[in-house]
Amino acid sequence: MRVAIVHYWLVDMRGGEKVVEALCDMYPDADIFTLVHDKGKVSEKINRHRIFTSFLQKLPGAVRHYQSYLPLMPFAIESFDLSGYDLIISSESGPAKGIIPPPHATHVCYCHSPMRYLWDHYHGYRAASGRLTRMVMPLIAPLLRSWDVSTSLRVDRFVANSSHVAARISKYYRRTATVVYPPVIVDDFALSSNVGDFYLCAGQIVPYKRIDLAVRVFNRLGKPLVIIGGGKEKEIEELKRIAGPNIKFLGKVSFGELKKHLATCKALVFPGEEDFGMVPVETMASGRPVIAYASGGALETVVHGKTGILFREQSEQSLCDAVESFEAAQHVFDPTEIRSHAAAFGAQRFRQAMEEIIEGELSQRRETRLDFGIPQPSSRHANGRPAMPVH
Repeated sequence: MRVAIVHYWLVDMRGGEKVVEALCDMYPDADIFTLVHDKGKVSEKINRHRIFTSFLQKLPGAVRHYQSYLPLMPFAIESFDLSGYDLIISSESGPAKGIIPPPHATHVCYCHSPMRYLWDHYHGYRAASGRLTRMVMPLIAPLLRSWDVSTSLRVDRFVANSSHVAARISKYYRRTATVVYPPVIVDDFALSSNVGDFYLCAGQIVPYKRIDLAVRVFNRLGKPLVIIGGGKEKEIEELKRIAGPNIKFLGKVSFGELKKHLATCKALVFPGEEDFGMVPVETMASGRPVIAYASGGALETVVHGKTGILFREQSEQSLCDAVESFEAAQHVFDPTEIRSHAAAFGAQRFRQAMEEIIEGELSQRRETRLDFGIPQPSSRHANGRPAMPVH
């Protein structure tokens, strides 16, 4: 059986790429297809696979500014020739599910999120964009939405990374999805006996994560806050401009440094709405509680009063009240119990669930072919190879 993993873009190591790593463990001989690839930014586990890129890879600045080529992405993803593959697993948060699968192939889509910038976050993304983008988006967004919905029919089975995302798949695509939480390598994280006096925000600094809310609240409280993560320089500079002396920006740090901060912070502050949110689970795997906005994936990972505090509104007062409630009750949070809860999101559980789903789909396809007397497909690649792999 020939397996293809299709991922939207490989330019960093975030939650989506960790899922790709888990799929690589499941299928060590799989080929990977992606719009653009920055070899220096992704793990060796991914890079050791044959990686095929689209024509976007050769366009000026595409690796760094791939978002600017959004109107070309449907053409780029459909240019991949997958005619020789029996199993296609698309890792979807952009246009990955839009590949054209051959008739005999089984296509399972692991959906991190329907494209936020086209659907429920459309108005927020547009408002935060530059003048040209704000003018162009209303012209291209309806066409991209139509393409996005139509390509959902190319998927045999949807898997969602949370119930929150499954509900959005149902709303926008009118498809059902099985929920399988992303893999968190719990053993990579450990408890620490040296807990500090600082709170932590960690992750990519983008508007929807609402780091600005945390900055304003900690300005008000005067408590130490450490912010880890990269993003657009303009957005980071704006946060630094409004931040008080009690707030420290560390930028992007090594994995070892991140683990140290996760294990020694008083608590993680998570004020945005995430589809799942791996950082809160990694924090809990380190035995530390999470103060999170009660929406999205946090409702499925953070247990109020046991592994953290949930606050109901994305407002300064609501977050401020949550921090003060945590301060008053922090002695009730048991690091061992918090870590035990995080273990339910481990990588082995992800692998077992995905194997069951994929085998079920493959079996169904085999039974259908046998019912109609159709011979099984050859694993030999059809004529016409994909683009040369990137080494």
